Formats: sequence, C-alpha cells, structure tokens
Amino acid sequence: MKIAVTGKGGVGKTTLAAGLARSFGRRGKRVVALDVDPSPNLLLTLGAEGEVPEEKLVPLMERTSLIEERTGAPPEGYGLVFKLNPKVDDLLDKFGIRCRDGVRLLVVGRIRKGGQGCFCPANALARRLVDHLSGVAEVLILDMEAGVEHLGRGTTRRTEGMLVVVEPSLKALETARQIKRLGEDLGISRIFSVVNKFREGGEGVVRKLEEGGLPVLAVLPHDPAVERAEMRGESVFDLEEGREFFSRVMELSRILEERMG
Repeated sequence: MKIAVTGKGGVGKTTLAAGLARSFGRRGKRVVALDVDPSPNLLLTLGAEGEVPEEKLVPLMERTSLIEERTGAPPEGYGLVFKLNPKVDDLLDKFGIRCRDGVRLLVVGRIRKGGQGCFCPANALARRLVDHLSGVAEVLILDMEAGVEHLGRGTTRRTEGMLVVVEPSLKALETARQIKRLGEDLGISRIFSVVNKFREGGEGVVRKLEEGGLPVLAVLPHDPAVERAEMRGESVFDLEEGREFFSRVMELSRILEERMG
C-alpha cells in the first residue's frame, strides 16, 4: 500500500500519518514513512529509536550535491538533460532513521518548484524513490505538505490512495473537496477521509464528506493528550494517556487496509 496523508494545515495530518505508520508496524508490516512536508516534523511524532545523527535530518530535496550526482543535473535544472531513473536503492540505508514499532523514516522535504507537469532532476529523484520503496515496504506512508499544491508534483501521483484528514470546519471541508477533485484528475481512485478533533456539533461535516464522495473511515475525538504531548515534544503514541487514541488509530489502519485491498 502506498498512502498519501494530506489535508488542510493544523488538522492533525502528521499525527495521523505517524499513528498509521506505527499501527501498521506494530501489526508486523514492513513500514517506510516519507516526510514530504516543507517543515519536516514527522520524526517527533513517530519517536526515534536511539540518537539520530544531524546528517539524517537534512531533507533529501535540500541535498543539492546528491541530486546532481544521481541525476547528472542540479536540482532545479529545467531544460537540462538528466537521468530519468537515478540510483536510489541505497538512500534508505544511508539516510533512513529507525523509529519505534519498526518504522523507518526518510526525510524528503518539499520539491522546491511545483506546478502541473513539473519535471526536474529533484522531482525525478523523488518519483524514482517512491517507486523503489514501493517494492521494499509493505506499507509506504507519505506525510504530505498541507493544502493542495503538492498534487501537481510527482510524489503524490505515485500513490495508490489518499487519506484526507479533516477537522470539523468549513475551511477544512473545502480543502478536502479540492484534494478529492485534483486527486481524481491524477487518476487516484481510492480517496478516503478521516474526521479528526471531532467535537459535539460536528456531525454536519461527516455528512457532507459522505455526500461528497469522501467516505469517512473514522471519526476521532478531540483528545487533549495529543496537544499535551506536542507541547512537551513527545510522541502521544508512547504515553499512557495516549493509549485510547492509539487504539483508535490502530483500528483505522485495519479499516484502511481492508478498503485498499
């Protein structure tokens, strides 16, 4: 499974991406998580196993010498000739971070220039990486940048499904609708939603998502334990007070696997 987790900023996208990765890992799957957000912080919620060298925290898309070495052109070498199938099979071993529940993380970062049809050396490397890791991992989770701009880049179009995280607000609902429309334009047929930070009175958002063709796989309540963990710089999935939230995300992983099958 290749799953892109996306949604409006602030809806809990990264928390859900980390929770799903760890849920699949705890269930015995080989899981690789890619942090494709321009401000990578997936590691904090995943939780590292041991010390992490600073070198591994540098996003791949900021490694200009690596991109040029592998593709034969600088990262934004538009109009230049470059390799369409650069070598990527060693990147997970070189730059991967071992996280809890057996998850391996690669900090990819944002491709600097997007837009429909964008194809540059950096994008070529990212596309090839996703394709390669699909053969390495049983589950590949991509924590995308917030909003819809990433849908014009090659990383998303390489996925088999999208999970749109929505909070009970009109802005989050509208972003979800845009993501669905653009995702379908890319040929992604499995697009689901999860309502996060649910509070009393948010039933209307659930109904509108279902009516708009975005099946709701789970409704997760607003949980203060998540906010407290973030404030302390800890992973909620490692805390006693986060056990109930983790169990709900674990159930979501089972439902998602069934729907993606």
